[in-house]
Amino acid sequence: MALTAKKTASEVCITQYDFDPNGTSATAVGWVDMKDFSKFMASFFRTIGTGTLAFIIQASASSDGSSPETIVTKTVSSEPNAVGDYIFCECLSEQIAQIGSETGKALRYVSATLTFGTGTDEGVVTYVRSGARFKYDALTADYVS
Repeated sequence: MALTAKKTASEVCITQYDFDPNGTSATAVGWVDMKDFSKFMASFFRTIGTGTLAFIIQASASSDGSSPETIVTKTVSSEPNAVGDYIFCECLSEQIAQIGSETGKALRYVSATLTFGTGTDEGVVTYVRSGARFKYDALTADYVS
């Protein structure tokens, strides 16, 4: 009988997004619930373009991201300006709670928010939520449309 390991997939929740906003204004990638997680990390992988990039993590009390608060601003020491370049940004639930306490908001949902220097830049954004309160099979699951 073959051994099927699903240890990592039951302890972290990983999702990926094709990110092509066709503009240069700050754009949230996708709002995810941090209710039962203690850590959040997002990565940006450049697929098209060479423009500058601003990368922040925001949190909101609403699943639609209304009235977000900035949790972390990524300091980019070297621009990911070539296809295949990638960078990371992360935060802890404690940071989200602290900003929520300071602003009087019950922050629960997070998103990476990116700003491209040119409207033709594109990339892939990966979210990793970890420190799951509850571990179960398919916390990270395949997505095929």
